[in-house]
Amino acid sequence: MPEPAARVAIVDYGMGNLFSVQQALAHVGLEATITAEAGRLMSADAVILPGVGAFGDAMAELTRRDLVTPLREAVASGKPVVGICLGMQLLMSESLEFGRHRGLGFIEGDVVRLTGPKVPQVGWNRIWLVDRGSWDGTLLEGLPEGAYFYFVHSFYVRPMEAALTLSTTRYGSVEFCSSLRRGNVFACQFHPERSGPAGLALYRNLATQIAQARAEVER
Repeated sequence: MPEPAARVAIVDYGMGNLFSVQQALAHVGLEATITAEAGRLMSADAVILPGVGAFGDAMAELTRRDLVTPLREAVASGKPVVGICLGMQLLMSESLEFGRHRGLGFIEGDVVRLTGPKVPQVGWNRIWLVDRGSWDGTLLEGLPEGAYFYFVHSFYVRPMEAALTLSTTRYGSVEFCSSLRRGNVFACQFHPERSGPAGLALYRNLATQIAQARAEVER
């Protein structure tokens, strides 16, 4: 019998480019379900938390739909959990967007307003490897330094632990964390689903991680 396709749960809380993410995942052979059901999050091989919009509204929706605890359980399970754009910001301790709002707290740090030539930043920008780091073993593995990704955002994250930062991006005079990883949690400020071949390469790396995890379980 052929092995079933890897299953990815895309968290539906009413905010985000859900279908674009689903289509990109399908392109690399991943079976993606858009869902707000806790059971589907826990049975999936990986969970993606996308998002576009205001931080406070997003946290209110996650709470209203009883998705905070399932997300915590997904992180604790060790499966890949990916935050995209607003989804990345929601992983942090707090945001200063239109007041002060508590986040999911998976990553210690905050979310602050971007400054630059024009805010929001909308368009292509490069990601750069931090001095001490490597992208080997992460969802950025195999991508060239300076790869272009598509950004749409007015805020950015500041992780308290600098070593979590995988890439930085410069916008005007601001250099900010554009992706990070802590254990099984990866997050990026850019939109892989709108970033052409580079974004698809990131999702292929996710498919590879899932396949490796399945192989470990079968041993």
